[in-house]
Amino acid sequence: MNTNGITGQVIDASINLHRDLGPGLLESVYEVCLYHELKERGFEVERQVKVPIEYKGLKFDQGFVADIIVNNAVILELKSVQETSPVHKKQLLTYLKLMDNNVGLLLNFGEEVMKQGIHRVVNNYRD
Repeated sequence: MNTNGITGQVIDASINLHRDLGPGLLESVYEVCLYHELKERGFEVERQVKVPIEYKGLKFDQGFVADIIVNNAVILELKSVQETSPVHKKQLLTYLKLMDNNVGLLLNFGEEVMKQGIHRVVNNYRD
């Protein structure tokens, strides 16, 4: 499945999850539920993936932890806040660059309507 197919399925699963549980729960609740929903749909899904950083010959694991990675292709950054800020998109873009990935989704389950909480972030997109 191509990147657009993956992101479409992730968005569908996120909207269904938000519709069933509603806004306002902890980010970790949405993460576990979305992980299981995507696994049921047949995706290869990893949670809380430590991503090492290399800088001037140094390699260390204190870089960041990706919330969810789908099919080794799409990084999901989950939030459960009233409103995302520009720094959240920048954070995801940095993750994409460090992992040499093209597409990520910032998913804010704190929004009243999930559609308003979905942001696609692209790093030199190529499908």
